[in-house]
Amino acid sequence: MGLDNPLHVVLLLLVLLLVFGAKKLPEIGRSLGTGLREFKQSISGESHGPTLTAGVQHAPAAQPAAQAPAEQQVQPQQTPPAA
Repeated sequence: MGLDNPLHVVLLLLVLLLVFGAKKLPEIGRSLGTGLREFKQSISGESHGPTLTAGVQHAPAAQPAAQAPAEQQVQPQQTPPAA
């Protein structure tokens, strides 16, 4: 009794569709695929791109005052003379 029979797979998919609905199934599949991919990467020790650490965001390094960009002078917009 396994999922080797195609009829069992179809029946399981129908039950999932009835329980979760058509809108929720792609989101569930996407999150399941992402979770499996991350699990495989953590097991193999490979890193494919930037990873975030539990919501920790690093602030960019402050620039020294000598290297700060110079302020630009804003000139008022001149209006054409009335005719």
